[in-house]
Amino acid sequence: MSSTKKLAASALAAALGVSTLAACGGKSDSGSKSDGGTKSKTVTLVSHDSFAASDAVLKEFTAQTGYTVKVLKSGDAGAALNQEILTKGSPRGDVFFGVDNTLLSRALDNGIFTPYTAKGLDRVAADVQLDKDKHRVTPIDSGDICVNYDKKYFADKKLTPPSSFDDLIKPEYKNLLVTENVATSSPGLGFLLGSIAKYGDEGWQDYWKKLKANGVKVDDGWEQAYNQDFSGSAGGKKAKAERPLVVSYASSPPAEVVYAKPQPTEAPTAVATGTCFRQTEFAGLLKGAKNEAGGKALLDFLITKKFQEDMPLNMFVNPVVKDAALPEVFTKFGAASSEKHDVAPDKISKNREQWVKTWSSLVLK
Repeated sequence: MSSTKKLAASALAAALGVSTLAACGGKSDSGSKSDGGTKSKTVTLVSHDSFAASDAVLKEFTAQTGYTVKVLKSGDAGAALNQEILTKGSPRGDVFFGVDNTLLSRALDNGIFTPYTAKGLDRVAADVQLDKDKHRVTPIDSGDICVNYDKKYFADKKLTPPSSFDDLIKPEYKNLLVTENVATSSPGLGFLLGSIAKYGDEGWQDYWKKLKANGVKVDDGWEQAYNQDFSGSAGGKKAKAERPLVVSYASSPPAEVVYAKPQPTEAPTAVATGTCFRQTEFAGLLKGAKNEAGGKALLDFLITKKFQEDMPLNMFVNPVVKDAALPEVFTKFGAASSEKHDVAPDKISKNREQWVKTWSSLVLK
């Protein structure tokens, strides 16, 4: 689907400089047995580039289970998934993390996962359990792809910020929005899917014609759109960006606060809560995993309260476990979507390629 991801807003975490973990702990080779005949104590997590976790949390997993986590980063989510499909049955690791609801059907149709019901799954919100009948994947995090706006710009212009998809095609917002290429960007695709959910199979193309006529700018990826063309971001301010609206994440305002020095008392950006598309990321036990026991233990750990509460400030995504608390910076500066814009994974799988082609012909030509 994609550019380098968050998810969740994992692309955001990476772009804002969150350090990611290549490996934690010892040097054992992954596999059911080492050359000496003893069980391997390394479990390999294959992921997109934006996976991040605290050293202390992964060391706690090692203390609890005896397994050391090795993280194998493989580009953006789409590229990482492609590699696992190509190596189906002889995977590069034990667990895959980062397939989201826009790519889920593709992963499941290719049969790359071994079913496993993770311990503690009953504590995971029911609405994100999209494979609850077969348990081939486990929900790990969620986040909303939404339009963000530069609060100062709208205050200075005495202009009410947009709050919905409908608002974005109004004349007062002409030439203000920058989004990402649907064919190359995770948030770009999510924004398209949100518009399809809003206007339906018959109406979304007309909406994008109007959005194009209203001066929407399209960048290849999130990094350029957010950090170079969006006037509300720290990078955009340095670049003297001129677009006060950008497709990003509901977790972008908290990130702007966390990484500012000194930290402001108010986020410089906010979210148009009627423009959001819910993105959920999953992990699964790879079929043919050499360390299946370690993989199962890791899946169990990924939905523990300890790991779930570690995610928000490392990957800027939301926990899916009901009893996990969000950090104050999320609750104070983040936003919740005001409308539900979802598309079923099987519908996405069936129509994704044609939607992308149609969008490209409408918007890029």
